[in-house]
Amino acid sequence: MHGHIEGKPILEVRGLTVEYDTGAHPVVAVDDVDLDVHAGEFVGVVGESGCGKSTLLFAIAQLLSPPAAITGGSVRFQGQDLVAMSEKKLAALRWRDFSVVMQSAMNALNPVKSIGSQFRDAIMAHDEPVADDRPAEVLRLVGIDPIHLKSYPHQLSGGMRQRAMIAMALLFTPDLIIMDEPTSALDVVAQRSLMLQIKDLQQRLGFAVVFVTHDMSLISHFSDQLLVMYAGQVVELGATRAVFDHPAHPYSKGLLDAFPSIRGPKVPLTGIPGSPPNLAHPPSGCRFNPRCPEAFADCTKVEPELYRVGSVQARCLLHAPSNKPAPVQEATS
Repeated sequence: MHGHIEGKPILEVRGLTVEYDTGAHPVVAVDDVDLDVHAGEFVGVVGESGCGKSTLLFAIAQLLSPPAAITGGSVRFQGQDLVAMSEKKLAALRWRDFSVVMQSAMNALNPVKSIGSQFRDAIMAHDEPVADDRPAEVLRLVGIDPIHLKSYPHQLSGGMRQRAMIAMALLFTPDLIIMDEPTSALDVVAQRSLMLQIKDLQQRLGFAVVFVTHDMSLISHFSDQLLVMYAGQVVELGATRAVFDHPAHPYSKGLLDAFPSIRGPKVPLTGIPGSPPNLAHPPSGCRFNPRCPEAFADCTKVEPELYRVGSVQARCLLHAPSNKPAPVQEATS
């Protein structure tokens, strides 16, 4: 699945900034984010609650509602800038070329309409010819008996509702599916089963995935690229295996140390002390400095950029050219 990295990305996010207009102090929830997604690639977006992951996802899909608004940057999907696009053109692209799977399927599905009726509504909203048996076909793809086209959302289990939403997202075989924590309401066994199903569908149908989660262990085996967010900013970006094997940012290390490994020696789970900052008044310098075990004097004064560290990028002064080579050798030993 890695031959897809060649060529131009199907999704190019550049300098994307989202603000919540809250009066005196607008809150910058997504701060100058760049992201490339290639055809058939699985990109994970991770971080704690409140770090801007879902806002980033909603901004990419152009689903923000006031008081949130995009105040800078562009989102180019297959060469077209979605930020500058009219609602009518966006409506034609949604479902057909890119789909969104929300966090809670119970809220995303209409409670008074059968699953089949909701599938037909999505099909009728587009002038695309779709085979009559397509709804039954996509339900089979996600392992649901087509008899459930007659069922209402409340008659399905949480896992089935979530899979029904994924089936709906596949109606037009889109090139990109954006997923916002689709497994968070499920137990661990159902989570893994759904993730395996998503990965299998992706490999068979060739769509790209942007997957938002706060669960590092869930994403570790499924994503190609990993984008770690903290306080609205990208703090680390690179191939998933590279980030897991050698995390370059102290925040990424903290996230990795916060979940247990099933194999290998027992190690104490440390977690990350404190909580994410108030984005209306972010700390000066590096936004992670009040919680960082490796912070030094400059961290409270200098805003770090994304620095190249081997094959990944990390927003940490330990990797600033002026601080090399000593701290980096220590950090990677």
